Amino acid sequence: MSMRVPTANVSVVDLTCKTEKPVTYEQIKQTIKAASEGELKGILGYSEDALVSTDLNGDPRSSIFDASAGIALNSNFVKLISWYDNEWGYSRRVLDLICKFRSLSRHPTSSAQEFALCRV
Repeated sequence: MSMRVPTANVSVVDLTCKTEKPVTYEQIKQTIKAASEGELKGILGYSEDALVSTDLNGDPRSSIFDASAGIALNSNFVKLISWYDNEWGYSRRVLDLICKFRSLSRHPTSSAQEFALCRV
């Protein structure tokens, strides 16, 4: 379930999962933290701070996992919470896609200004 909280931009996802194999909430947190520091850096965030919606306003990442808000209900059932700025995060992913297409085209008339956007 995704809820639009009473702020201009930030929303929260309340994801309840049933796992095939037993897992601890600590294992889930470690896996998400590793992804946020590795292959998903800049897209997935990880926080153990007590967060409120205004903390994430303007955050360019697509999802910020709130480690302190989730819970394991048992070894096969967990509740995960993640925040996102539904305007800014989405806009950044669109810009990422444009930059990817632009880098693939290597168009000879590309200006320095166009590529400056891709380094934001």
